[in-house]
Amino acid sequence: MSTNAVNSPMALGSAPIGKLLMQYSIPAIIASVATSLYNIVDSIFIGHGVGAMAIAGLAITFPLMNLVIAFCVFISAGGSTICSIFLGQKDYTRAKKVLNNVLTLSIIHSIVFGGLSILFLDEILYFFGATDETIPYAREFMRIILYGTPISYVFIALNNMLRATGYPKKAMATALVTVLVNVILAPIYIFVLKWGIAGAAFATICGQSVGMVLVLKHFYSKSSFVHFGSRKDLKLSMSIVKRIYSIGMSPFLMNVCACIVVIFINNALLETGKNIGDLAVGAFGIVNRTGMLFVMIVFGITQGMQPILGFNYGANQWDRVKHTLKIGLFIGILITTIGVVMAELFPYEISSLFTTDKTLIDISVTGFRISFIFYSAVGGGVIIQNFLQAIGKPKISIFLSLTRQLLFLIPNLLILPHFFGVNGVWLSLSVSDLLAFLVALATLWVLLKKENKHFSSLINS
Repeated sequence: MSTNAVNSPMALGSAPIGKLLMQYSIPAIIASVATSLYNIVDSIFIGHGVGAMAIAGLAITFPLMNLVIAFCVFISAGGSTICSIFLGQKDYTRAKKVLNNVLTLSIIHSIVFGGLSILFLDEILYFFGATDETIPYAREFMRIILYGTPISYVFIALNNMLRATGYPKKAMATALVTVLVNVILAPIYIFVLKWGIAGAAFATICGQSVGMVLVLKHFYSKSSFVHFGSRKDLKLSMSIVKRIYSIGMSPFLMNVCACIVVIFINNALLETGKNIGDLAVGAFGIVNRTGMLFVMIVFGITQGMQPILGFNYGANQWDRVKHTLKIGLFIGILITTIGVVMAELFPYEISSLFTTDKTLIDISVTGFRISFIFYSAVGGGVIIQNFLQAIGKPKISIFLSLTRQLLFLIPNLLILPHFFGVNGVWLSLSVSDLLAFLVALATLWVLLKKENKHFSSLINS
């Protein structure tokens, strides 16, 4: 196969970085935005079709949803990174083995995590901040999502592998199909069939089922650059599993920390909000889902960067690695800065999309204006953390994934709400964004100095 073939990853080591970043990032951004948008659309349908308390119930599921994603990203992020590095080293046999192991691990993780979560669902939701008013909605939604975890895991993991093995446009198209199915079915299930919040969950699983079929079909085809082998290839290789877990640990811990933090946020809002506590939790759901739209765009950038970084780092092309980082940082910060502008200028209009409840809108407006003050820093932090993951520096990436959540945000949540009430929760988010970004910048500066010396010695030897 020619190294210049459209779907060959070999071009990652020679084509212009800007062109490659557009080629890989734009499909990933479209897919990420589409995914985030259908989460927002689901919330809008639920808010108008079920009610304000259903929005609060949906917000209660965020920690558990983060855990669902965490155990999937554990596999997909590590697997796609390792696969890109192997391709850069022209080790196609091990790249194929990674793909097969990712499929096996996805099935194992989904059955274990999904099964345990279903068994203790009510206890988990109450621990995450559910009240007697919100748990019926949270339980109804999450039960369906958890039964569908095998479908979700296989789709998400293999779609990331699709991008890493040289098919970014196909990965985008597959994600868009899942979104389209969800957006078509959700209003039918909620408004026509009157299935309530369960309708949104069913629509999500239906969309992902279609996506799963498409990615499986691709990787079973021998025309794919990397494809499934025989049944024996599905057997786990401990050396590959260890590397997948090692690199996937950073995004895994980031999602776990996000889960822990949302528990603190929900409890702080319930405690300081008092009689409007449930609606304050719902407001956080609105603010969080909107903020995630911009973060998902940045994640699209990092997904486009990942195969470029992994391939060139594996091929010892350090200048191309640094150039990719510089472009990514600029774009990432620009995207979240646009988020700041939107949140500060149009908080009422955004909040009104989700609900007609005046109290919920008022709380959300305040949340937008305070929590987005330093949101520009989020884009840079995400780029730096994923850069370190992509070049195989999991320990440093893990450290950065913990700084915002554990080192800054939780202490702020324990202190500021006691002085500023619900506004202290919003303030905790913005202060932590800034502090975590400063730590990430300092860490990146130190690492780049070390890597510059390392690659200079390779060239001169």
